[in-house]
Amino acid sequence: MTAVTTTTTTTAPAPPAAVEEEEHQVRRRRRLSPGRRLPATRLAGPLLVLLLWAAASAAGRLDPGAIPAPWTVVETGVRLWTDGTLANDVLTSLRRAGAGFAIGLTGGIVLALASGLSRTGEALIDGSVQLNRAVPTLGLIPLFILWLGIGETFKIAIIAIVVYIPIYLNTHSALSGIDHRFVELAEVQGLSRFAFVRQVVVPGALPGFFVGLRLGVTGSWLGLVVLEQINATSGLGYMMFQAQNYGQTDVILVGLVVYGLFGLVSDTAVRAIERRVLSWRRTLSS
Repeated sequence: MTAVTTTTTTTAPAPPAAVEEEEHQVRRRRRLSPGRRLPATRLAGPLLVLLLWAAASAAGRLDPGAIPAPWTVVETGVRLWTDGTLANDVLTSLRRAGAGFAIGLTGGIVLALASGLSRTGEALIDGSVQLNRAVPTLGLIPLFILWLGIGETFKIAIIAIVVYIPIYLNTHSALSGIDHRFVELAEVQGLSRFAFVRQVVVPGALPGFFVGLRLGVTGSWLGLVVLEQINATSGLGYMMFQAQNYGQTDVILVGLVVYGLFGLVSDTAVRAIERRVLSWRRTLSS
């Protein structure tokens, strides 16, 4: 009989110096990262400003006629909302901003795709958009009033221009930055034009598109502030313009706070959608 002998091999423990070096490397890598995302961090800055404002008002450091106290602004806002003035102006502003944003969003996406996926489209579109970008959009107001009248149409048109430019620029830049190796791989795989757009173009352009979308959302509110002070009979900008004539700084601050809340909420919503859609990406912010 032949005796069969089995040998077991055991892994020797790593030297303490090697373990300490590995832990040191891990700690050093962790220090390079911003760390975990803290909840509600974007509210820290506004809350700090609010606390400083309230403290300065309570200490008598601010002139109530120039900068009313936060509680005075809240009381004015509640009064305007109760009598229906603020609610009506908010709805009017939302309709104007929504209509202009929808038109600008659609135009920006269509133009970016036509320019980014075709040399002919790029030759016909990109130069015109770059020229439009160089012209101050609010400087077009007198011309648009002559073309479209002084009613609602020119306001919506200006907002659409303010929105489509950043969406086009960032989406077109993302399309131009797609690695050509992906295009070659799609050609080798025999993808159709539709499949190429769905599987390569859209995922590659989404990060840039969301950057442009955030800028477009903010731009719609910025343009609305100015446009609602031109021959308007309702809206937040009209309310602030009337308050300026009567020296009502508390009403002006109510309008500014509402505009700020609109911008913050809309930007937060876009960021949430971006994180959901681009959950496959691993970035510093994620």
